[in-house]
Amino acid sequence: MEKFLRRKHVWIVLVYGIFYMLCFSYLEKKITRGYHVIHMDVDDLIPFCEVFIIPYTLWFFYLAAVMIFFSFFNKDVKEFYQIIFSLGIGMTLFLVVSWLYPNGQNLRPMVFTRDNIFIDMVRHLYSIDTPTNILPSIHVYNSVAAYIAIDRCKALRKYQGVRKGALVLTVLIVLSTMFLKQHSAFDVLFALLLNAVVYSVMYQTREQVQVNRRRIRRKLLEH
Repeated sequence: MEKFLRRKHVWIVLVYGIFYMLCFSYLEKKITRGYHVIHMDVDDLIPFCEVFIIPYTLWFFYLAAVMIFFSFFNKDVKEFYQIIFSLGIGMTLFLVVSWLYPNGQNLRPMVFTRDNIFIDMVRHLYSIDTPTNILPSIHVYNSVAAYIAIDRCKALRKYQGVRKGALVLTVLIVLSTMFLKQHSAFDVLFALLLNAVVYSVMYQTREQVQVNRRRIRRKLLEH
C-alpha cells in the first residue's frame, strides 16, 4: 500500500467520477416520491435570492480547478491523496445516505415574482436538478474540502490571494445552497459536521489528535 501511495494515480479520479455519476443518476430517477422531507424553522427565515446562482454555478469550475491543480501541478503526492480521499469519503457517504434514507425538500418557490437573467438560470437549474437526495449537501461538503486542501497546501502558502479568494468563494457557495432553496440548513450543518470529521482523519497528525483530546478532557473536568 505504501508503494502504491508513493506516486499519483490520477485514474482513480476518473474511475470514481464515473462510478459516482452512474449511482447519482440512478438515485435521481429512483427517488421521486415517498421521501422524507427535510426542513428546519430557520429555512423559512432565509429569503430566496437568485443572484446566488453565480457562486452556485462557479462550484463546478472551482472543483475542476482544484482537482486539476492537485492532480497535475502540485508535486506533493500526500496532498493529492488527502483531497481525493476527503472528497471520496463524503460523496460515498452521500450515496449511502440517499439509498438508505430517501430524502428531499419542498423549499423551492412555487412562482417567481420577478424576471431576470438570474431567474432564468435558476429555472434551468430546477429543471435539471430534482429537489431530492440533498443530505448532506455535496455543494457544501466538496467546497469546504477543496478549501481545506488549498489552505493546507504547502505550495500555496505564499499565495495569500488564492487562499483568501478560495475562502470567500467557499462561503458564498455554502450560502448559495440555502438562498437558492436548493438545500435546508440541516443539509449544510450535516455537511460541515462531516467536513470536521473527515478533516480530523485526513489532516490531523496523531500528536494533534492527542493534544485536542487532552484539551477536551480538561474542559470536561473544569465543568
